Amino acid sequence: MNLADPNGSRVLVFAGGLVGAAGVALSAAAAHRGGAFTGTAASFLLMHAPVFLAVGLIGANRFLRIASLVLLAGLLLFAGDLVARDLSGARLFPMSAPIGGSLLIAGWMAIAVSALVRPRP
Repeated sequence: MNLADPNGSRVLVFAGGLVGAAGVALSAAAAHRGGAFTGTAASFLLMHAPVFLAVGLIGANRFLRIASLVLLAGLLLFAGDLVARDLSGARLFPMSAPIGGSLLIAGWMAIAVSALVRPRP
């Protein structure tokens, strides 16, 4: 993905669709087979999917697109670790959820800062 190219935002729209679909699927899995971690992962996926759609659709600046990718990486690590715990009883890798959570916080902070960054002429 070329982050300087506004058309590179299509990757974020694609990610938003996949994240939303995964959130719905995991919500159904949590409802049918239980699993508190899976339900939490589903909630995180569903609450973040609109962010990727919005950033991708508005043709946001490079800083905002990079912040969104940090958010996506954090979401995948955090939710992936929670689902792995419910399905296999094991973590993705040591500290994957805390690293993912830290990336989520950093991504949201970077999104906030992106509002203060002036676009280049």
